[in-house]
Amino acid sequence: MPVAVPAGVDVKINNMKLTAKGPKGHGEVELHNYTTVTYKDNVIAVSLNDKSNHVITGPKAKLYRSIAGTLRATINNLIQGVHTGFEVKLTLVGVGYRATSKGKVLDLSLGFSHKTEFKVPEGITIETPSQTEIIVKGVDKEMVGLVAAKIRAMRSPEPYKGKGIRYSDEVVEIKETKKK
Repeated sequence: MPVAVPAGVDVKINNMKLTAKGPKGHGEVELHNYTTVTYKDNVIAVSLNDKSNHVITGPKAKLYRSIAGTLRATINNLIQGVHTGFEVKLTLVGVGYRATSKGKVLDLSLGFSHKTEFKVPEGITIETPSQTEIIVKGVDKEMVGLVAAKIRAMRSPEPYKGKGIRYSDEVVEIKETKKK
């Protein structure tokens, strides 16, 4: 399945690297030896590297196809990231739970005796539209998800009252407390 490249995104393939530059930023993907990547008419095609012009069969065929499919998905995420970007929304639930963004540091009050600071890595921006909302934005889908997971892990939602940091679309099932 080919990857369509939208207008405003520049793609270059050099020395087993695909680089893309768009309105939201730039990124690159390492290409694999088992694959052939072609860019023509604003379409990127990923295929198996078959120099002998015969169909690949046997136990390695599944491995080669999976590598080509993963590379295609990674390239698609790169193109989508440099064109529109990715974002993950987190919500703080609990009395006194607050978040404020100060440049490259996210200050969190999570019910501990001290404030917690989270240093924002390069390529990621964090916004706090309100005290109980955090929006993680970036070009790299993997990095955005990783940063959001690290922030959530600081105080993951507990099952009895539901307090903690959760994804905005996450549903936390509340357990019933013990009865006497």
